[in-house]
Amino acid sequence: MTDLPGRENDPNDNPFAMFGDPDQIAAAMRQFADMLSAPRSSGPVNWDTATNIARHAVVAEGDPSVMEGERRQIVDALRLADLWLNEVTTLPSGITTPEAWSRSEWIEKTIPVWKQLCEPIAARMVDTMSGSLGSAGLPSEAQSMAGPLLGMLKQMGGMMVGSQIGQALGSLAREVVGSADIGLPLSGTAALLPGGVAAFSSGLEIPADEIRLYLALREAAHHRLFQHVPWLRSHLLGAVEEYAKGITVDMSGLEEQLRGLDLNNPQKIQEALSGGPLLKPEETERQKAALARLETMLALVEGWVGTIVDAAAAGKLPSSAALAETVRRRRATGGPAERTFATLVGLELRPRRLREAAALWEALAAERGVEGRDAVWSHPDLMPTASDLDDPGAFVRGGVEFDLSMLDDIPPVERGSKDEPGKPGDSGDSGGSGRSGDSGDDTT
Repeated sequence: MTDLPGRENDPNDNPFAMFGDPDQIAAAMRQFADMLSAPRSSGPVNWDTATNIARHAVVAEGDPSVMEGERRQIVDALRLADLWLNEVTTLPSGITTPEAWSRSEWIEKTIPVWKQLCEPIAARMVDTMSGSLGSAGLPSEAQSMAGPLLGMLKQMGGMMVGSQIGQALGSLAREVVGSADIGLPLSGTAALLPGGVAAFSSGLEIPADEIRLYLALREAAHHRLFQHVPWLRSHLLGAVEEYAKGITVDMSGLEEQLRGLDLNNPQKIQEALSGGPLLKPEETERQKAALARLETMLALVEGWVGTIVDAAAAGKLPSSAALAETVRRRRATGGPAERTFATLVGLELRPRRLREAAALWEALAAERGVEGRDAVWSHPDLMPTASDLDDPGAFVRGGVEFDLSMLDDIPPVERGSKDEPGKPGDSGDSGGSGRSGDSGDDTT
């Protein structure tokens, strides 16, 4: 371009220079376009925005479709793993149609459960955000007349929270290996992600087929629990919802995040949307109790899965011990699930007492056999609590407390109705072991 007479060549003549890196501009503009083009949402979160942003995140780093050869390897591994598990547990198969998913497919197929998990807290975030934006931008005398504007701000809040959720899910999708490896029932279908399995295998000097089969054992074991322990799903998801119900919001984090936000600057919008949670929840005693129940149950699920997988792999997979330790460290020290939950709902998702739980299940099997061990899952009142993890031997020796014959006289519909797990005021002193309610003292 020819300079105008009488002017030096000024770099500020470039109208885009203020925005910085062109790649950042493109990412910010694409994300902002997703927000603006998404249809209006009837709930607190714009899930179209969340899904689009999550899918863009995985596609940007490469998310090829699953090839037929990969699909066949995954399906065969899941079917073989399921056969091996028949030898070490009385719970029947939880696999009907094993599948292999791309990362984008994982996002699409798990979104319904993420909605259930995220919306209680997201609703509080959106309400607080829209109120703060409205009160910050309007004089007091005008706020009572600003109904339509506040409605628009609430819609924008739903898009911004959806953007945060989308980024978190996109990050998680790049690291998960299957539908159940974070310990929650995200899907009723047993599936592994070839891309996730490859990422998990990176740096491990173990044959790929052995790693694939070990991860298939874990996936199939989770689905036996989630499919055949009818109260478990509501117990786990209910603990997360209970955490959400008791949440309070730290307004200082929101105000800091929104201060000086310039909607005309895509880079600033990108920084605001990716700079961490829009709100920082404050933990209450109610939340801590719900978190303790969740951590204990996650540890029991992971401990049982690890125990039966180790038994199934013994003598068949030479590297099963090394793979088991890799998985334990990944779960116990906090992996992608913890970071995602911290972003989505301010909740750390970690089975902190995984080794203690595994020791308890092993002791039960040694004392009562496989059938006696698995029978504990038949009713929530029979489940170990945080205090039982402190002294597994006492739990195992309490044989009189595990007389399952009493359940034969109780209609199945009524078995879980005496005390819903995870509800406030659950004293845990009715039926079974009399220890179904945790007191919130589950510490690392």
